[in-house]
Amino acid sequence: MLNINNLTIFRNDLDFGVNEILLNNINLSIADGEVFGLRGFSGCGKSTLLRVMLNLYSNYTGTVLINGMSTREIQKNKLLQQVRMIVFQDPYSSLHPRQTIVEALLEPIINFKIEINHLKRIKQCMHMVHLDLSLLYRYPHQLSGGQRQRVAIARALITEPKLLLLDEPTSALDVSIQAEILNLLNDLKKEQNITYFIVSHDNNLLDYMCDRVAVIEEKSCGITQRDVVTGNYNNATS
Repeated sequence: MLNINNLTIFRNDLDFGVNEILLNNINLSIADGEVFGLRGFSGCGKSTLLRVMLNLYSNYTGTVLINGMSTREIQKNKLLQQVRMIVFQDPYSSLHPRQTIVEALLEPIINFKIEINHLKRIKQCMHMVHLDLSLLYRYPHQLSGGQRQRVAIARALITEPKLLLLDEPTSALDVSIQAEILNLLNDLKKEQNITYFIVSHDNNLLDYMCDRVAVIEEKSCGITQRDVVTGNYNNATS
C-alpha cells in the first residue's frame, strides 16, 4: 500500500537558504489494511512527512509510493488523488466556518469529480460516523468538538480512499471524547478495510490502535517492538 524509500526531507529555511535535514533516509513499508503509527516529539518532522505524502511539500529526495504510484504521479491526476485523504488534528480549523456541514462534505466530491449520487453518499458517510442528518445544515461552530471530528472523518471517507492519514486525530478533543473517536476509527477500519497511517506523540493511542509503530529519533526512523507481556511498544530497532 505505502512504500517510503530513501526519503530525506529538508527544512525550508527562507532566512539563510540552507537545506537543513529534517528527516534522514527514511525507509518504511506499510501493508494493505495495516494500522501503522509514527511517534515523535513536536517539531521532529512527523506532520511534514504527511505533507510529503499529500504532495504539499516538495523539498525532499527519495520516493513515496502509494499503490505503486509516486505522490508526484498521483498529484497530476485528480482521479488518483482520492486514493489518500487526511484527518487533521484540529477539526474546527479544518472546516470552513462559513460552510454548512453538507457543503463541507460535498466539496471533495466536486473537487475530485466523483460520479456518484452526491446526497446519497453524504448520508452514507454521516451514518458511518454516527451523526444525525439534522446536522447537515448547521455550521461548524454549532457542533461539539467530537461532532466536528466525526464530520472531518466523514469528509475524508467520502471519496472512498484506500489510505487514511491521521495527524494527531484526538489531541484537540476532551479526554471523554477521545476514546469514542478511536473506537469509531477502529470500527471504520474493519468495515471499510482502510489502511491507516497515524501520526501522534501519544504512546497510549499508538499502543491501542496500531499493528506496528515507528519512532523518530535524531532525524531517523526505526520500527519499534511490541512487548509480549504489556502489549506496549518499546524502543526503536534499526
